Amino acid sequence: MIPDAALESSILQFVPSIRSGSFSDIGRRRFMEDEHICIDDLSSHLGSSFKFPKPSALYGVFDGHGGPEAAAYIRNNVVRLLFEDVNFPQTSEVDDVYLEGVENSLRKTFLMADQALADDCSVSSSSGTTAITALIFGRFLVVANAGDCRAVLCRKGEAFDMSEDHRPVYPSEKRRVEELGAYIDRDGYLNGDISVSRALGDWDMKFPGSPSPLIAEPEFRQMFLSEDDEFLIIACDGIWDAMSSQQAVSFVRRGLRRHDDPEQCARDLVKEAFDLNTIDNLTVIVVCFSEPSPPRQRRFRYCSLSPEALYSLGSLLDGSASN
Repeated sequence: MIPDAALESSILQFVPSIRSGSFSDIGRRRFMEDEHICIDDLSSHLGSSFKFPKPSALYGVFDGHGGPEAAAYIRNNVVRLLFEDVNFPQTSEVDDVYLEGVENSLRKTFLMADQALADDCSVSSSSGTTAITALIFGRFLVVANAGDCRAVLCRKGEAFDMSEDHRPVYPSEKRRVEELGAYIDRDGYLNGDISVSRALGDWDMKFPGSPSPLIAEPEFRQMFLSEDDEFLIIACDGIWDAMSSQQAVSFVRRGLRRHDDPEQCARDLVKEAFDLNTIDNLTVIVVCFSEPSPPRQRRFRYCSLSPEALYSLGSLLDGSASN
């Protein structure tokens, strides 16, 4: 057991070195409706007018349904919505006030994005998207989720879910939607129409001005990273329909030990889910928290030969050449 003081000291001294890789594939669907975003250096991306703890990064997966419009809109506008339209808190230090401000800004962003989909005439009212975002500021990781995409943290090889899948059959969601008079059919669909209980868009299923069983309100999970934290997987439900969180973490961990390439791990995880017969679109982001490992030096073994052995080897080679 590590004493609490020692663990706290380890966490305080740890500074993640962030790098990521991602991959998407249409899978067995006729249309691609997934979108995603990866920004490893948020400060450089936004410019000097924004001040964040370092390192800073943003990742997101948006799993569309009812057409690609809603997911594409969120992908194209999430940075503006998050950092410009909601007055995102800025500081170089992470404290309780800052953490509360980050969470409030994320909540406002999800709700504003949901309303923006209703107001944009280029987005069909039947188009919607689940959304999961991960923000890293220094050692602080916060995940905001609405829908059934999932973020999973690898800590010393063990999987820790950083989000909960919002499906209508899950007890907390089931209780909420049924209190609003909605029903869940035998296949787990909300009002027989949709397999999630939280999503952005889908305005043909929502009721402006009154409570709706399908909501855009995100849930949050926060974590201070330590040197035990190896990487984060963010993926759409097409991955999680085929494997558990621990299976995905173990798979990616083996890949990183072989080649230390998060993009190759994302590709391989998509292929693995496809081989396991998932039927959905597939999107994966792998975020590593450490510097790349130095390339392994190839080792050569040397041996010495006696004069007799060298003579025999020379004779053998001469015979081979003459043949």
